[in-house]
Amino acid sequence: MTREALREQIVDTGIIPSIRTASAADARFAAETLASAGIRIVEMTMTVPDALEIIADLSRTVPDLIVGAGTVFDVPTARRAIEAGARFVTSPGLDPKIVTFALSEGVLAIPGALTPTEVTAAWQSGADFIKIFPCAQVGGAAYIHALKGPFPGVQFVAAGGVNQQTAAEFIHAGAAAIGVGAELVPKKAVQERDAHWITELARRFLVSIHEGRGRTVSRGEAFDRR
Repeated sequence: MTREALREQIVDTGIIPSIRTASAADARFAAETLASAGIRIVEMTMTVPDALEIIADLSRTVPDLIVGAGTVFDVPTARRAIEAGARFVTSPGLDPKIVTFALSEGVLAIPGALTPTEVTAAWQSGADFIKIFPCAQVGGAAYIHALKGPFPGVQFVAAGGVNQQTAAEFIHAGAAAIGVGAELVPKKAVQERDAHWITELARRFLVSIHEGRGRTVSRGEAFDRR
């Protein structure tokens, strides 16, 4: 899949789930459940035990799942993640060296930023998307709307405090996608291997994203994305 196709897939799906679990087995369960629920994009954070091995395993066994590496703070980690099969690299902040390296390797770069100055730096570095983090804590959807004024061509991913109640607002405000963690993959649901719980949350978030884009989606149509 080309970088352009990857970008289109992320925008089409509208959500990048962040998996941050206590074990590799938990992470695999969460990723596979999300894929079955119709969200074929996951960000495997480097804080997960054996994260690189999980990325390699999922890239091999679930080929239609776009697996990325999250919480990447340096180029060596980015290199290992990409060698393992990561299709995108994201961080809570901006390191232009990581962006440059990711782009040179043909994968997507999604650095974090908060202020207009940081957004400008991330944009000028060539980032595919810019993750506004932590978004909810600095104004929520209104902040995304304010940033879209001077940055109309920038693809923002709203992350940090996004939940079922606000997901549609962030999309309607102009975010290309949202980044969601425990609100989509609750710790208890993972521990209890409750796939139905996560699947239902996935359905609700997908519906919210479509509502944010001004479309009405039926319960059945949301599940048809699988």
